Amino acid sequence: MPGPDGKTSGLVLHYEGRDDWAPRVDPHLAQALDAKLAEQAAAHSAIKIEPRLLDQYVGRYGNAQVEITAASDGGQLSGLVTRRTLLAGSAASLLAAPWVARAQANTLRIGMQSILSGPIALLGTSSRNALTIEQDRINATGGFLGRPIEFVFRDSKGQPQEAARVARELVNSTGCELLVDAEASSASFAVQEVVRDLGVACIHTNSETSSLTADPKIRAPTAFRVARQGVHDAVAGSLYLAEYAKAKKLDKWATCSPDYAYGRDTTAQYLQFFKKFKPDVEVIAEAWPKLGQPDFTEVITKLLQAKPQALFSLLYAGDLSAFVNQGNVYALFSQMTVATPNVDYPVMAAIKNLPAGIQSATRYLDTFPNTPANKEWGQAYLKKWNERPTNWSWQNTVAMQFYEAAIKKANSLDAKTLAAALIGLKINTPFGFDGTITMRDDHTTIGYAIGWGQTTPKEPFIVDVKAADWGQIIELETEWKQQHNYI
Repeated sequence: MPGPDGKTSGLVLHYEGRDDWAPRVDPHLAQALDAKLAEQAAAHSAIKIEPRLLDQYVGRYGNAQVEITAASDGGQLSGLVTRRTLLAGSAASLLAAPWVARAQANTLRIGMQSILSGPIALLGTSSRNALTIEQDRINATGGFLGRPIEFVFRDSKGQPQEAARVARELVNSTGCELLVDAEASSASFAVQEVVRDLGVACIHTNSETSSLTADPKIRAPTAFRVARQGVHDAVAGSLYLAEYAKAKKLDKWATCSPDYAYGRDTTAQYLQFFKKFKPDVEVIAEAWPKLGQPDFTEVITKLLQAKPQALFSLLYAGDLSAFVNQGNVYALFSQMTVATPNVDYPVMAAIKNLPAGIQSATRYLDTFPNTPANKEWGQAYLKKWNERPTNWSWQNTVAMQFYEAAIKKANSLDAKTLAAALIGLKINTPFGFDGTITMRDDHTTIGYAIGWGQTTPKEPFIVDVKAADWGQIIELETEWKQQHNYI
């Protein structure tokens, strides 16, 4: 972290399997130690340090075990590492192990933190898979501004405090110049405040809670979202489900969604629009399982006892597959119609017997949009990872497509300059309903493919897909924003 003089105030030293803080040594103490250090031999090894950071690191650092003296000369950071044992007072016994650190000329580090472990790990691992493909693609074409990119992945375990800590560490300690926030909404709001504080460029790829970008008080100047937005799905899904419910005479509904911002806020948005299009709908039961909850017996029992005609759910990833597998044991799907926007390929693969007739949105299908480019991308992902992509996979791909286009347009990596370039930017991508996706001035995307259909146990898994109308989505989203005083 820079001190008042703009210089780094210390280093985190990794040795003997642990990290330790080494503050910059006082200049007067440094002079006293110079004579001892000059006697040591000059052995050499190499580490990677960004060229733009070299001047920040020039100086003397030390703790009880190690002393480092660093100097910059001609794009090369050289220095002396000394292991020492402190004696009483200011005296020290020094045993030197000198080194020279050469800057890795052009590497651009991009930080990504997400849920990479536990029952929701599919969110993070499928995001990481997509970003790895993008890293290879971008580097094969010359990188960003001639610099090869390198992702640094970190597991936040879905904990907001940890996500914020890791995001800050990725920038301040790891030297990442761009961020991809692949968290669920529960942690993305925490990351948003870190981005606001640091002023770093960030694209949120997985948080669907609308207020992250819709609410101008929460929106951050250098943070953008490429994830589908809850209110967009709510409008599209409610229009489809209202028409379906009218045809099937489904008036009594229950809900089952994860107990955090995304689950509660987006369920409320669905119900708001659903009741607008079908005023006689009645919600007779609600269930709010914890994110990552392994056993849904109590939830399923509650739903069966309520006897709704239909169930709406925002469970996703491992939670959704566990719920469906456990629901099959209780014959839940033969007793009520189920609707969810969150059926992804790997979720369907994890369900032992996928029930036919679940009303479902298209998170990602290589048949929707039914274009060669979309099919080719889906098959390439499958070939590399031996599993199909998720909604999070294409969203992280789009994040890198937007970064790529914005950096080319701005000819800069400066966060504020990139933010200006991103606003209003339209990119060509396989995941747009018309082959394009646009970044609006409220820092969120529009035009991505949204459709609803119903499940079938065999490929293509979702059939009879009806595309959503983006004109209706934007019109009703605007009304919703006005109701919440966002505009």
